Amino acid sequence: MTTIADSLANAIERQIVSGAYKAGDKLPSLRELAQLHNYAKNTVVAAFELLVSRGLVEPKRGSGYFVRAQQTAKPVEEDAGSLGRAMDIVWLMREQLKTQPDAIAVGDGFPPVEWLADVRLDKYHPKVVRTGLGALFRYGSRFGYAPLRDHLVRKLADFGIGAEPRQIVLTHGANEAMDIVIRYFVPPGGKVLVDDPGYYPLFGKLKLAGAQVLGVPRLADGPDLEALERLLVAERPRLFFTQSIAHNPTGSDISPAKAFRVLQLAQKHDLLIVENDPLADFKPTSLPRLAALDQLERTIYIGSFSKSFSAALRVGFIACGADLASDLADLKALIHVSSSEYCERTVDVILSEGHYQRHLNRLQARLGEATRNAIKLFDSVDAEVFARTPQSLYVWAALPGVADSLAFAKELLPRKIVMAPGRIFSVDSTQVSRWSRFNVGAMADPRFAKALRTTLRFFSA
Repeated sequence: MTTIADSLANAIERQIVSGAYKAGDKLPSLRELAQLHNYAKNTVVAAFELLVSRGLVEPKRGSGYFVRAQQTAKPVEEDAGSLGRAMDIVWLMREQLKTQPDAIAVGDGFPPVEWLADVRLDKYHPKVVRTGLGALFRYGSRFGYAPLRDHLVRKLADFGIGAEPRQIVLTHGANEAMDIVIRYFVPPGGKVLVDDPGYYPLFGKLKLAGAQVLGVPRLADGPDLEALERLLVAERPRLFFTQSIAHNPTGSDISPAKAFRVLQLAQKHDLLIVENDPLADFKPTSLPRLAALDQLERTIYIGSFSKSFSAALRVGFIACGADLASDLADLKALIHVSSSEYCERTVDVILSEGHYQRHLNRLQARLGEATRNAIKLFDSVDAEVFARTPQSLYVWAALPGVADSLAFAKELLPRKIVMAPGRIFSVDSTQVSRWSRFNVGAMADPRFAKALRTTLRFFSA
């Protein structure tokens, strides 16, 4: 039987393990805890004695109880359940999301902040409040804010995708959109195709769901069709997650002929395609998209405003068939009740202003210039560039004389250059890769070119 002292000790232990209390921190006094929880003082004393016996805290005479320094926890084993299977991806995500003062994050997944600074989010708050103050204190619709869905109908039409508002579900960013699709379609043990290299947080979500993740090699003009067909025949997967345009990490775009052939294979083998398009605003609307060719018959289209407006807004969406959209909206309501109507109203206000198109024009112009300069730098050092697209936030490149890009990345860390080595983006992240993803906006810092050339000389010596 668990006593009150046990429960209190366990609660404090969880706070210590989670980092709420750090080594050297003083715990609340016996009197404070007794008053806070309405416990007898002896109960609190017993809880502290349990924590001392577990080696978590130590008493200091006349001063109170303090958190002891803990030994580093052992890494989670691969067979420790579905979360354990995903922990390698979680670790990689943490590393990518770290910020270091004065560091050049050439492996970053986002455009430079200065490219987005003209989207003055602070000036939109009064307009957002005026759109419906009362509604901002309640949950929104399970589908999301209706006026923004109307806007998205027009935005999708620019890409050649015909949709109605009832076919659109707003989400808490593109990552929640993928999570909802996975929860709906992927049972434990289900076989799912992904781009390889591809979007590694997706790999983690699929591993967490207990899916069998099968990589389709990515070529400069889209998926490897022969490999795709072999997998369809041998494995009979239900879903294929892919990025047709501005592919992460290679920066490549699918060719029209290959897009048509992918849809033919999907029809033949009863495959559902989930097309993620997070960088749509950075590319011409005329580029081929699977959802435009298919008109959401066998495709689910996922979009986001994180890259073009702000990741802090966390507004994404799913476009699909009407019946499926209703099911996904129900699932979203079950998991999260609703997405953030305040953020959705903010995006709607931004889209309603003429400044939006000017902002996109500047983004695309900056991206084109940065892409040209990045490829020029790689050519000057004889690097191999995977895909030479006119506008791409990412360049996938292999540096001369570098067999393991992870080793090269470690050499650059003391120079405060943070790279994204290729193995991060592989379905099998243990495989050595000579490729790396480079952010063309971050590469514009002259310190990177200098550090790159210096380190390359070291590797070739």
